[in-house]
Amino acid sequence: MSALAPTLQAFLTERLIFQRRASPHTIACYRDAFRLLLGFAERKIGKTPARLDLEDLDAPLIGAFLDHLECERHNSVRTRNTRLAAIHSLFRFAVLRHPEHAGLIERVLAIPSKRFERGIVTFLTNQEVDAILAAPDRDSFLGRRDHALLLVAIQTGLRVSELIGLRCQDVAFGAGAHVRCLGKGRKERATPLTTTTAEILRVWLNELDGEPADPLFPTRQGSPLSRYGVTVLVARHTKAAAACCSSLATKKVSPHVLRHTAAMRLLHAGVDTSVIALWLGHERVETTQIYVHADLSLKERALERTAPITSTPGRYRPPDQLLAFLESL
Repeated sequence: MSALAPTLQAFLTERLIFQRRASPHTIACYRDAFRLLLGFAERKIGKTPARLDLEDLDAPLIGAFLDHLECERHNSVRTRNTRLAAIHSLFRFAVLRHPEHAGLIERVLAIPSKRFERGIVTFLTNQEVDAILAAPDRDSFLGRRDHALLLVAIQTGLRVSELIGLRCQDVAFGAGAHVRCLGKGRKERATPLTTTTAEILRVWLNELDGEPADPLFPTRQGSPLSRYGVTVLVARHTKAAAACCSSLATKKVSPHVLRHTAAMRLLHAGVDTSVIALWLGHERVETTQIYVHADLSLKERALERTAPITSTPGRYRPPDQLLAFLESL
């Protein structure tokens, strides 16, 4: 076994699991990145992953791997940058164990992330929200579960991982009703509930009649919903809601769009962006600025406060017929 294999194992166990206490989602993301990289290197070099050494994973091979992700696997630039971040993290760890490869590691760490276009975030209007919330069949157990989940997602703006991680004991009623969740970076936060959302959850918990540690939104078998399961149910109810709200037919609605919708509803209500950042669990307030860019009504109100630009419209005069003929040749 080469030096790469024990270094990679130590990085995943000692650094990620024990030192950084990374979440299972982060560990799985790093694992997938290294599985793809080692498989690519095996095809290029002809060595099995256990025989690969650090010298084999040089900057040209890493660059070719990143091109492979975009051109052959058709990954987005964001995914390409995520894979590169995992590789950079591994090599920063490797330089402490193998200083003899400092030159090679420095060249790999010099590979930059690729810039990408940032589109305007998608969010739902009030009419679209009402249509989606009315889509689940509330005469069935799964329909009542889906309605409660969609309502909590749109009102609180929780990430999909936070939604599926909610337990029955994480809901608090009475004065200051709220839900508690363990968010990104292992930060616990409490998000307030409106009176309507609290009442829907109260009825749902009475029907569920589960133990405090049971999932708040379980499957029919009682296990927590998966990220994919939430994505599927959101898409299914969006498709059903498009029958009575035609604007949904042109929107790709994901669980993250529900999170964007919660942020935009707060912004439209006049809530300061610093409070929205705390509400959503953003690490930096600057992250919340994407919602300001997406809010056209906010820009229109700013335009109304500015002095109009005075400009007299000119009258169109057709060009001389002979010159127009000559220019057309």
